[in-house]
Amino acid sequence: MAQANSLSHLKKNVAPYENIDTKASIRQLINTLLPLVVLWYLAYLSLSVSYWLTLPIAMVAAGFVVRTFIIFHDCCHQSFFKSRRANEILGTITGVITLCPYQQWKTTHSIHHATSSNLDKRGIGDIWVLTVSEYEQASFWTKVRYRIYRNPLVMFILGPIFIFVIDYRFNRKEAKRKERISTYITNLSLVGLYALLCWAIGWEAFLLVQGPVFLFSGMMGIWLFYVQHQFEDTYYEHDEEWSYVNAAVEGSSYYKLPKVLQWITGNIGFHHVHHLSPRVPNYNLEKAHNATPPLQKATTITMRTSFKALSFRLWDEEAKLFISFKELRQRRRQKQLDSERAVTKLKTGTN
Repeated sequence: MAQANSLSHLKKNVAPYENIDTKASIRQLINTLLPLVVLWYLAYLSLSVSYWLTLPIAMVAAGFVVRTFIIFHDCCHQSFFKSRRANEILGTITGVITLCPYQQWKTTHSIHHATSSNLDKRGIGDIWVLTVSEYEQASFWTKVRYRIYRNPLVMFILGPIFIFVIDYRFNRKEAKRKERISTYITNLSLVGLYALLCWAIGWEAFLLVQGPVFLFSGMMGIWLFYVQHQFEDTYYEHDEEWSYVNAAVEGSSYYKLPKVLQWITGNIGFHHVHHLSPRVPNYNLEKAHNATPPLQKATTITMRTSFKALSFRLWDEEAKLFISFKELRQRRRQKQLDSERAVTKLKTGTN
C-alpha cells in the first residue's frame, strides 16, 4: 500500500514540468526544421559527387526527421504549444513531413497510453505481443504470422514501409469525420509536396534522396518505440490488476543515449516520464527525471544493452519477463526430458 501511494504521488511531482515554454518550442522548431531542409538539399547536391556521400547526409537528415516526429508527437499530446489550434496546425504540417496523419495518430496513440502493458487491451497503437500460453495455444498460421512479424528484418525494414507508406494512408473503420478529413488532408499534401519536388529535381533524384531519408528515419522511429517497451522485466498485467502509474514507470524504460542522440531524439529516451505525464514537453523530460528520485530507479537500458531486446519474443506471465523462441524450445526439451526421466523411474520402480 505504501508503495502504491508513493507511485500515485509521482504524477503530482512531475506536474510542474508540464508547463509549456513557447520560446523553447519555437527554438526547437527552428533548430529542427531548418537543418532538415538544409540537409535534404545538401543530399540532393551530393548526388552529382557520389551516392556514397549522399547516404551519410541522408542518415543525418533522417535523424532530424525523427526530431520532427517528436515535435509532431508533442502536438498530439497538446504539449508543444499552449493553443490547441496551434498544436493541430503544426501537428498536421509535421505529420506531412513524417507521413503521419495527425488526428489518426493522435487517436491511436492516446489509446496506447491508456492501455499500455494491459494484457486485456492489446491491439491498438502497440507492438503485437503474445504470451507464452497464447503462443502455445495458437494455430499454426498464427504462429507463422507472429514469427514473421517479430523478425527484425520484417519489423525494422518492411515495417516502416508498410506502416508509413501504406497503413497510415487509410482511415480506421471507427474513424470519425474529423479524423477522416485529417487523413485526406495529409495524403493530398503528400501528393502535392512530392509532385512538386519531383518536378523541381526529377523523380530519380527525389527517390535517391527521400528513399534513404524515409527508410533510416522509419527504422529509427520503430526501434525507439520497440525498445522502450520490449525489455526483459517490463510490466504486463491483466485489467483487474493493471495500474496506469505502474505501467508508466515499470512498463517504459529509460533509454540512456549519448547526448547527441538524446538531442536528436527529443529526449524520448525518458519514456517512463513521458508515459507518466504525456503533457510534459519533450524539452522538460530530462528535468522531470532528474528532479524526481523515484523515476531514476526506472529500468535503464543503454545503446549496448538495448540490442538484447531483438531476442525478446514472448511474454512469460509466470516469470514476469520476456523470453526468446530459443528459450521456449529449451523449456520444451527440458520438459520432455523430465517427463522421460519420470517414466523411466516409474518403470524401474515397478520392475
